[in-house]
Amino acid sequence: MEMQFLNSQLIHVCWPILAMMVWWWSREEKEAQGVTVWLSESLRHLIAGPSKVQMRLRIVLSALGMLAMVVALMRPVSIGLATIEEQSVEADVVIALDLSKSMWAEDAAPNRLERAKYEVMEMVDAMPGYRFGLVGFAGAASVLCPLTKDVGFFQIALNNASPHSISRGGTNIGMAVRKGVNAFSGGTAPKLLVLITDGEAHDAEPLSAITAASELGIPIVTIGFGSETGSTITMTDPQTGARSDLRDRDGNVVMSRLDGDLLREMALQTNGAFVPAGVSSIDLEGIVAEHITPIVSDASTAQLSTVHPRHSLWIGFGLMMLGLASVVERRGGHL
Repeated sequence: MEMQFLNSQLIHVCWPILAMMVWWWSREEKEAQGVTVWLSESLRHLIAGPSKVQMRLRIVLSALGMLAMVVALMRPVSIGLATIEEQSVEADVVIALDLSKSMWAEDAAPNRLERAKYEVMEMVDAMPGYRFGLVGFAGAASVLCPLTKDVGFFQIALNNASPHSISRGGTNIGMAVRKGVNAFSGGTAPKLLVLITDGEAHDAEPLSAITAASELGIPIVTIGFGSETGSTITMTDPQTGARSDLRDRDGNVVMSRLDGDLLREMALQTNGAFVPAGVSSIDLEGIVAEHITPIVSDASTAQLSTVHPRHSLWIGFGLMMLGLASVVERRGGHL
């Protein structure tokens, strides 16, 4: 059994909550000490209020409740809790999608990223029985959706994917390949990695990353957006509608250059295929028929691990903790 979090970056919300609990604890302790100083022993028992133990219990329960809600927002899923025998599985396909800011370029309507998402879903719909996973990458890479046959679950992860999903800028193709290879589980079903990018690799040795793919017999189909000679990225301001070229932090115009030689070499070394999409929309339906179907045509039966969302359990636990904290608070005034 393996637990993963689809929104793991939300863990940082826990720190302000813990800080608030420490402050609350300290304040209650000081207030309790202040009352003890000026009240005589004969009057203390007349003051209705929670005991020190109840005060501490209320804070702990409140903290557990809020932290459980944060865990629920992180969208926990368990993988491998159950297996089912599937006779219709054709292959496991992991999509590694470039989420760098240059994918907002509008040379493919409405922009490269949205067009790529649309075409990816067209490909998923054209390949029933397959399991799909999603890896997003820019300067880093992250599994946004583990392998699943749940098309709705995959589509939610795909729709939510954006340059904001990856904290580090750039285009680290080597890391995308490593993360994509690691996203595959065991089993006998054919495996395929589809890499969609519009940039040149910014890591030192991107080709070294395909060694694991080659050893495991995982072909890589690389789909390249953009121009190999380099081009500027035109973007529209969502507030003003003004169009301008994308610039870096120093104010320099960003040039997007597709490293076609690298993508060709990656496909060649893994017995895959390189598809130069240029600056137009990509025809993934044609790519499926011409490049992907022949690679994974030898279908086989496989044991499939299911993906189970676990956020509802954390929501229930959080509500129970907050409810108990409320009960402790109400009863405290009558002791």
